[in-house]
Amino acid sequence: MSAPGQAGFSLLETMVALVVLGLLMAGLTQGLRFGLQASQRQAAIVGARADLEAIDRVLRHLVEQIEPGSNIVPGRIAGLASSLAITTRLPVADGASPRQVDAMILVDARQRLVLRWTPFLHATRLVAARPPAEEELLRGVQRLELAYWNGQDWRKEWNGPELPHLVRIRVIFAPGDRRSWPTMIAAPRRDRRS
Repeated sequence: MSAPGQAGFSLLETMVALVVLGLLMAGLTQGLRFGLQASQRQAAIVGARADLEAIDRVLRHLVEQIEPGSNIVPGRIAGLASSLAITTRLPVADGASPRQVDAMILVDARQRLVLRWTPFLHATRLVAARPPAEEELLRGVQRLELAYWNGQDWRKEWNGPELPHLVRIRVIFAPGDRRSWPTMIAAPRRDRRS
């Protein structure tokens, strides 16, 4: 306490004010730290979801653009429960013309969802083909589950010149992975060229 007629704070009042200020600063620091962690976590979730949506668009495009072939040269599809080999068009950016390729979608031994492709040739190869290009689409994938709709029921395999009505794609992540992938169903275009 101050003596009458003296202005200012006593040592005890100053100490109490500093303790209160310290507690306020500690609380603000913890709140700020919590807010930053929540923001970083949300950004990671949104980023992961955006990555999955991009992969979904790529897979959907590849299936929708399966080459149905013509009456002379039929389309090619070799679908198994865990991989899909097709002639299709790659997604393109910047208005470039679509590139027709022989492609395979599968999960490799390193638990990666990959797209392997080689340029499609409309003629017989005279020299050995180059090894296929490989694009990693997604990591941490345990398996790929594919099914093919024939108009009546789902089949685990599809092989031949006719295209299925629908292709169902499920991506199963490795155990403990918190990501989830909804079942995707895409319809190949089925009208053949004359």
